[in-house]
Amino acid sequence: MAVPPSLPGSFPAIRLRRPRMQAWSRELVAEHVLSPANLIWPVFIQDGEKLETPVAAMPGVSRVSVDVLVEKAKQAAALGIKAIALFPKVDEKLKSPLADEALFPDNLVCRAIRALKEQVPELGVIADVALDPYTDHGHDGIVEHGHVANDKTVAVLCKQAVVLAKAGCDIVAPSDMMDGRIGAIRAALDGAEHGNTQILAYSAKYASSFYGPFREAVDSAKFLGAADKRSYQMDTANGDEAMREIAMDIAEGADFVMVKPGISYLDIVYRAASGFQVPVFAYQVSGEYAMIKAAGMQGWINAEAAMMESLLSFRRAGARAIFTYAALEVAALLKR
Repeated sequence: MAVPPSLPGSFPAIRLRRPRMQAWSRELVAEHVLSPANLIWPVFIQDGEKLETPVAAMPGVSRVSVDVLVEKAKQAAALGIKAIALFPKVDEKLKSPLADEALFPDNLVCRAIRALKEQVPELGVIADVALDPYTDHGHDGIVEHGHVANDKTVAVLCKQAVVLAKAGCDIVAPSDMMDGRIGAIRAALDGAEHGNTQILAYSAKYASSFYGPFREAVDSAKFLGAADKRSYQMDTANGDEAMREIAMDIAEGADFVMVKPGISYLDIVYRAASGFQVPVFAYQVSGEYAMIKAAGMQGWINAEAAMMESLLSFRRAGARAIFTYAALEVAALLKR
C-alpha cells in the first residue's frame, strides 16, 4: 500500500524512530547524561575501628568506622565521584536534650572530616547541620514545652556549622528546616573567618514517609518514637511553598539548594531548576533506594537498570547533583 504524501513536518518524512535505531545514535542525541561527577555519596559513620555494620533496611549499605570510611572514600574519588556526605550514628550515652555533642570539636563527624581532608584531599566533604543524631528525643532542634523552638535551635546550628567548618568540611548542609537558619549560618561562618565554606540548603525537605531506613541507620527512630516532624518539615501537598523556601534560602546566602526526597518530588526539582539561577541538588532518599534494591532482590525488577533510570530522571528534571547510596556501584557501572 502506497504511503500518502506527507505534509511538511509530518510522517512519513519525519520518523522519530530513526535516531533510536542504533545505540551510537541514541547516545549521540541524548538530551541528558549521568556521570560520576553528578553523584554525591552519603555515608553513615560510627565510632570504632575496622567496623562495617550492615543496615538491615538498606541492602548494600553499612555504617563504617572512620578508617574504613577513608578507604572507601579513596575508591569513590578514583571512580570520579566528587563529594561525600557524612551522617553519624552517635552513641546513646552522648545524646542529650540540647545536642551538646554536636558542638564538641572532636566528635565523630569532625574526626571523619579531618581524616578525609588529610588522606583524600581531592574529595569534597559535606557535613550535615542538624541536631537529630545528637538529641535524646530525635528531633532536629531544641524542644521546649513539646515544640521545637526555632530561634534557639538556629543559635545552636550556627555553632555546629562553625565547628564543622573548623574541622575542614567544604560544605555545610543545614537539613533542619528552621526558619532563618541559612542567613544566620552564613553570618556565623563569615564571622568565624570561614567565608569560603559553602552552604547547601535543604530548602524543600518534606515530611516524608520515605525516611524510615535512614532513621534506622543513624539510630534516631527509637528516640523520635511516635512523634513526627511535620511542624518544621514541609507538607507533602505543597509546591508553591517550596518555591518560597528556596527563594528565601537563596536570598539568605545559600550556594546550592536541595529538594528531598527525590523521585516523588521531581516536579519540585523541575520547578526549582527552571525558576532559580542556583544549582539544584536532589536526594534519592533511603526509602527510595531500599524499594529499588528490595524489588531487585525479589526478582521483580532489574535493580541495576531501575537505579540508572531513576537517577537519570533526576538529571532530566534539572538536578545538577544527586545524593544516592548507590553512588559507588553506579559510578563503577558508568566507568565500565
